[in-house]
Parts: sequence; structure tokens; C-alpha cells
Amino acid sequence: MTNPLLSTALLQCMTRDLSVADLIRTADTLRQTGQSESIENLYSTWIQYNHDNPLLYAVLFNYSVTLSDAGKLQPAREALEKAIAINAGFMPAYINLGRIYEREGNIGSALVQWSAAITKLAEVNGPALSHKTMALNQSARALESAAQDELAEGMLRQSLELDTQQREVAQHFVALRQRQCEWPVIQPWERVTREVLMHGISPLSSAAYTDDPLLHLAIAANYNKKDVGTPTNATDSWPDADKHTGPLRIGYVCSDFREHALGHLLAEVLELHDRKKVEIFAYYCGPLAKDPIHDRFKSTADHWTSISEMTDVDAAKKITEDAIQILVDLNGYTREGRTKLFALRPAPVIVNWLGYPGTMGSPYHNYLIADDWIIPKDSELYYSEKVLRVPCYQPSDRKRVISKNCPTRKDVGLPENAMVYCCFNGAHKITRFTFDRWLMILTMVPDSVLWLLSASEASDKRLKEYAAAHGVPAERIIFAEKKQHAEHLARIQLADLFLDTTPYGAHTTSSDALWMGIPVLTLSGRSFASRVCGSLVRSAGLPELVCTHPEDYVKLAAELGSDRKKLKPLCEKLASGRNTCTLFNMPLLDQSLEKLYEQIWADYKKGKLPQPDLSNLDVYLEIGSQIDHEDTEIQTIKDYQGWWKQKLAPRLKFRHERPDSRLIS
Repeated sequence: MTNPLLSTALLQCMTRDLSVADLIRTADTLRQTGQSESIENLYSTWIQYNHDNPLLYAVLFNYSVTLSDAGKLQPAREALEKAIAINAGFMPAYINLGRIYEREGNIGSALVQWSAAITKLAEVNGPALSHKTMALNQSARALESAAQDELAEGMLRQSLELDTQQREVAQHFVALRQRQCEWPVIQPWERVTREVLMHGISPLSSAAYTDDPLLHLAIAANYNKKDVGTPTNATDSWPDADKHTGPLRIGYVCSDFREHALGHLLAEVLELHDRKKVEIFAYYCGPLAKDPIHDRFKSTADHWTSISEMTDVDAAKKITEDAIQILVDLNGYTREGRTKLFALRPAPVIVNWLGYPGTMGSPYHNYLIADDWIIPKDSELYYSEKVLRVPCYQPSDRKRVISKNCPTRKDVGLPENAMVYCCFNGAHKITRFTFDRWLMILTMVPDSVLWLLSASEASDKRLKEYAAAHGVPAERIIFAEKKQHAEHLARIQLADLFLDTTPYGAHTTSSDALWMGIPVLTLSGRSFASRVCGSLVRSAGLPELVCTHPEDYVKLAAELGSDRKKLKPLCEKLASGRNTCTLFNMPLLDQSLEKLYEQIWADYKKGKLPQPDLSNLDVYLEIGSQIDHEDTEIQTIKDYQGWWKQKLAPRLKFRHERPDSRLIS
């Protein structure tokens, strides 16, 4: 059977239209789809027709690896010799050439190659390595900010090879691969192990990587310990807060009191609080902002303070002086969060809510606000905080501004009469498991397309190529360019059904779609991020669209796409219930929050402040990091706790503590 991806790539090789980056990407796609035998043909054809390309030496090196893996040592050796002849300073070629000689039994020639590498690296020393990693990291940061993710990833890869102990570099490297839909995301190589990448992954990235809440807790605790740390000058008494009478003083710390997804969600919360019960202090820690949402927050809060230019110590001092009784962390482990500020404990009680969908795994976040669906009672053991619940976890802004310029399907490149599935989640949330399910749905519903939010030209192309390699024409994957929020809301109405991602599902994008009358089909797992969308859909009055098994998700998506008449009553239910459903009932949410704050403060005054349990999490991190979560979808394991107990069993004989005690009720 003719492989369309390979045929197209070979033609581009012959016409010299396939860049080295695209060549490597195509080879990776062939490898991931079990077509390794085609890679050798691809590389040899490219080399034949691109002999004057300045990166020929790198392609020859990759070609030699392919040949060597296939046991073809002589042509692999010849390819490396050509690479060295072109670029005598390319060290990996000497290393691999020595290995081939060793495999052929020619130890003397192997030593010659390795000695040559050592001689050429004579000037490499500690300061030189430090300077190079610094330059690579700075370059990667600049490239990432300029949306040059592929180049940034290459810089970070080099930096990690030089120093595998750089946690921040590993964190950014993994996040970049997720954003580019490079599967597998965690792909160890000779110098960098799976453990290095997994120990460096950020808590937020881990939520998009796997539906494994015990591992999420371990990663969060490790991140807090290694990257936040425990200050020696944390506050341990709050006399002004303790003796304050009158409305409870609630402090909200957030970087997104502005034109931002979280800002849109929170806008009404501050407005609707009952000032007889609470006094609102807003602490803004984001970038300089001048937009209507930002102005709305400033005018709504009883007290507004920008702490963006303050040090953590000065900001903590200000919060303590304000006699804040309950401090709410609205960022958590997100980009501009101020976790080190919370580590100073500027208020007697600290609450984790909304910005970060998961446990903080910190010794100072006492409570986490969720709801009954997101954290069922039997899942509380996966969280270090005490779980409190409101009717629906996520707020929503009923004053959304919607553009009056409503586009047509033709305007945005959608076929007029097709079944339009959509997902406007960030590309980092799209896993191979999710995309495979989407392709299955498209195959089952021939007259359908998938409308996604564009991430970058490279990642869009990668998804199209992946679809084509799996039998779904690339033109059935359509990308929407980023728009202002009001314009985006107007165009959502062109879709028929929103398909959610897993394990990190739609949050703001889901409530936006539901507000605009578009049904959302979601697949809830076990972890926090994987269950938020289910909470929203249920709270909007459509519990029948919340699946807990992948097979049901695919079946229902195909059923609704094949008979679109079944979508009509769902849309009507959304429209008729929009003003009464729990999801958009902001007065109810505010009243629920105020009751929780009252309960929290009463418990604190009684000496019942909950203390996070962070015991044995190092074991969970160690074991969880060794598992290939992209080979097995953890969400599909029926007996999750039994699976973990089995993983822990070999460790019990070596420890006095029982790391499985968290799993024993």
C-alpha cells in the first residue's frame, strides 16, 4: 500500500523542497506510526538530492543512526566518515563512529575516534560549560517568546546534555514539546534519562501529561520543595488578623486581574461579594495592564494593591499589615504565580482556588476549593489540602462582551454543510490518545471536520501530517487563528459540538462554548484537571455529555455527528437553562464562598487549621517517574489504587514507613 506521507516527502526531497527540520519531523512521524523501514529510504533520497545543503553532516549522522539500528554497520560507518569530512568539529560523529568500530571488533580504530574527540575538546572546562549553558538557555528563552518553539527546543536539548541537573531547563523542554504536539513528549536520550525529564516537569505540564493524581501530588510536592523552598523568615503569628472584628478580610492574590481567561472568570466574583460578610483586598501581581477588565477589578475591590514591583518579603509584609485573615491563591503553579510569597505565610489561612487545577503539595496551603464532581469523597487522598466544596467550582462572567460581527462558516474556512467538531483548548492539552480518538470519530462520521485553535505553523502541520498518516485527509483538520475574546465568542456558534481533551480538559473554553449554546462532550478521568469540564457540563444541565470511559466518548461523539438532529434538544436545553443553571449562577457561588470562609475562620479560631500530609511522596515520585505514561493511558486502568499498590509493593520491605498507607482507608 502506498504511504501518502512518505510519497510526498520523497517528492519534496527530489525537488529540494524538504527542509532539514521537516525531514526529521517526517522521520519521527514514520517511526511513531511503526514505519521505521521507510526512514532509511527517506534519508538516502534526501542526501542524494541535497548534497550541497549546509546541514548535510547532521542528516548523514541521523542516517547513520538509522542504518546502525538496522545492523547495517558498514554503510553507517561510511555515512559518519562523510559527516566528519564535511564538519570536523561535529563531536557526536566521532563518538558514534568509535562505537561502530567497537561493534565490528576494531577496538584500536574506536580509540582513535574517541581520542580525536578528546583532543578537540581539550579547551572544555567548568567555566566554559557554564557559559555555554547560560547562552543556550538565554537564547531559548528569547526564541520561545518569539514563538520559535522548534529552535528553542533545540537549544534546551543542548543545554540539558551539558548539565542534566537543570530543573528549569527540563521543565521548559517538556512544556515546549507538549505545545508542539511532539509525541512522545517524554523521550529520553543517551544523556538525559526519563527520570531527569519527569523530575523536572512542572506540575501544570504533568496535569496535561497523565491522568495520575498520585503522581501529580508527588510532582507538586517535589516542585515546591526544590523550586520554591522553605524560607526561614516565614510568619508564625498574626495578631492583627486574629483580633480583627467585622467582615472577614479576604485577600485575593492574582496575576490575571486583566484581559485574561482567568480574569474573565473572576470579574463577577469580586463584584457580588456581600460586603456585610467580607471585605475584599485584591493584590495584583501581573504585568502592567490597561484594559476594561483590569479597570473593572480595580473599581470593584474594596482595597487594591499592585505587588508586581514588590519583593516577596515586602508584599508579605503588606498583606500581614492589612490583617488579612484568609488569603486566596488564584495562581498556584502558573507562570506568574507568587508561590514564594505564600511560603512566607503572610496570613493565618491560605486557600488554593481556581488558577491551578490541582493540589499544591505545599506545607502552607491549608484548603483547596473544588466541588462534588471534581473531587469525589474517595479521591481526597490525592490532595495535600483539606477539600472544601461549592456547587460548581468555576465562576463565569455573565457580562461577556460578544462581537456583533458574526462570521459565516465560509469566512473562517469551514465547509457549509459538514458536521463541525471543535476544540479550542491549547495545543499542549492535545495528547496522542486524545487525537487518536478524534481521528476515530472523524473516520466514523465521513461528512465531518475538526476545527482546532492554531498553535504554530509547525504544530498545525504536525497534526495534519499525523492525521494523514492515519488515514484522515489533512484538509479535514481546520485551524482557527487566535482572536480577541469577543470575536472568538461570536465564531464559536459556527460549530456543532465541542470535543474536550483529556487528561487536561477545557476550563474557560468550555464555559465559553456552553454560554454560546454549543454542547460540550467531555471525558472525565481521576485527576482534577480532567474533571473540571465534567463539572461545568453537568452544572450547565447536560450530564448525559459527561463520559467516564473512552469508548463511550467516541461512540456518543459519532452518534451525535451522524444524526445531528440529536444535537437540537441539547442546544435548546442550554439556551433555556442559561439564566438558571448552576454554572452561571454567580450569586449562588459567592454565597457559597462566603459560607466556606466563615467555616474556615471558625475552624482556625478553634485551633483546627488542617495541616497538609506530605509523607512518603518521594517514593511516589520515584516510581511514577519510571512509568511510560504515553505507552499506557493511566485513565483506562480500572483498578487505579490496586495498580499503584502493586507498584509500591517491592518498596515496602525496605522502609519502616508504609508508603501505601495513603491508599489504605
